[in-house]
Order: sequence, then C-alpha cells, then structure tokens
Amino acid sequence: MTTALYRHALCRLHDAGPGHPENSGRLDAIDSQLTQDGLLTLLTPCEPAVASRDQLARIHDSDYIDRIFSASPASGLLHLDGDTAMNPHSLQSALLAAGAVIDATDKVLNADIDNAFCCVRPPGHHAEYARAMGFCLFGSISAGAAHALAHHGLDRVAILDFDVHHGNGTESIFRSDSRVLFCSSFQHPFYPYTKLDNPPAHIVHTPLDAGSDSTVFRKAIERDWLPAVARHQPQMIFVSAGFDAHRDDPLGGLMLEDEDFSWVTRQIRLMADDFCNGRIVSSLEGGYDYDALGRCVSVHLGALLEMDSE
Repeated sequence: MTTALYRHALCRLHDAGPGHPENSGRLDAIDSQLTQDGLLTLLTPCEPAVASRDQLARIHDSDYIDRIFSASPASGLLHLDGDTAMNPHSLQSALLAAGAVIDATDKVLNADIDNAFCCVRPPGHHAEYARAMGFCLFGSISAGAAHALAHHGLDRVAILDFDVHHGNGTESIFRSDSRVLFCSSFQHPFYPYTKLDNPPAHIVHTPLDAGSDSTVFRKAIERDWLPAVARHQPQMIFVSAGFDAHRDDPLGGLMLEDEDFSWVTRQIRLMADDFCNGRIVSSLEGGYDYDALGRCVSVHLGALLEMDSE
C-alpha cells in the first residue's frame, strides 16, 4: 500500500494557551512513536497547501469564514469560546489542516496514493456550519468530503468518526445532504451533549456508556457501521480519527485499548476495499495522552499500510 503522511511545521505553532490539552506535544508524541516503530520510512511524506475560501465555503457560512479570518490576532490569544482559542498562527494552521485533507482527497482519487493520514492540528469535527467550538475552527474532514463531491463529482461518500466526542460539526454540515453517510461512535451523555433525536437515515449515532470496553465498542461498530456502509456503498471513505476513547486518555471515559484502533481501521479498510477501491483519507481529531496517542496513531497507520497480521 502507498500511504501518505501529511504534516506541516506550522501546525505546531497553533497554541490555545498554557495547559490546554490540544497542543503541539501531541504531534511530537506521534512523530516519536512513528520513528520508534520504523513507520516514517514506509510512508509517503506530503506537505499540504492551505485550503481556499471557496473550498471552505462548501461547508461553512461565508460570514463565519470572514469572522474567523478577521478574528485572527496579531499577538496573544483570542478566545472564541471557553475552550477554543486562536493565536497568530491558528488561522494558518487550520487552513493547512483542511488543505491537507483536500489535497489527500485529490491524490487518492487521482490514484497517486492508496490512502492517507493527515497528522495536522487543530482538529475539525466540532466546527459547525457557522460556529467554532471544541478546539476546532474549520471542518477539515468535511472540507475533504465536500471537495470529493463538488470537484471530483462523486455521488456518495462516508465519514466515519471514532473520537470519544460526537462529531457534531460534521453532522451539522451534512445533516441535510444524504450523499454523505456520517457514522459517529462517542461516549454519551458527554460533550458536546448531542441529542439522540431521530436523525435522518444517513446519520448514524453509536452512543457508548462511560466505561464501555473493547467488546462493547466492537459489537456496536459491527451492528451500526458495517450495515450502514454496505447500504450506502460510498465511493470514498473519510475518517475522523480521534484516539481519546483510549482507556488512558484524560478527557474521556471509554476503555478502549491500542488494538481496538487497529481493529476499527482494519474494518474501515475492508469496507473501502469492498466499495470504493480502497480509497481512504483519515485525519487526526482527538487524543490527549501522549503515549497512548502515539501508539494508537502508529497502529492506525500500520493498518492503513496493511502491515497488520490479525
């Protein structure tokens, strides 16, 4: 397999303030683990360009985009809400994060690579159509999915989200667009306090109680995601890869192990092989215990590379 790894040095410069869990140490931990595991030599390095306003306008209100551009501070921090802030590098970092997913989408659909992982920050799946929240400014995975539909002319895509928090932003963007199957597993009730109120058929909620372990998680994915993807038959799969459902993560209450992230990635890869010629673009969302994050990204990439033996 040819698996691209998207990174950019500027993604390390976004800073939401002292003690904030979403910080550049996350990327350092991932790099360290990938080096230790010898994966960097097996991955195709790619550097993104920034997403354009037109590309963002497919998924966000134009006034909201203008507000985020205008809010970018020349110095210090600007808080958009209680846990989402911008420093002078945040706008560029968020544009690169979205741009990574868009460029990876192009390369996968042009058959330049088989799949990709965008190791970028800030994350994106909480950014709603007209609202920043949950550490997120722009919906990076949503931007890639919308690009696949609008620019490449795909009819159906799927977004699969295994972060401990529900991808409310992704849902808000595509709730009225049945071309996009959105499946999200998440701890419930938990931030962002999603209401499970009769979503449309292309929105699949997989709520998990605090303390849910590997067995519960795997059964839920097999019950909810596999048949939904089979019905939708996507032409490409996007992954919001959050690793904060790990038992060691300080922000979540699920009890997943490293191997669960390898397992779920293998399931996604098998579905992609069945329905869309293996086309997968994944992007980093949550994961705040450095050691667990590094290991889980490593096994996620190992599964994308088809190195796993299970």
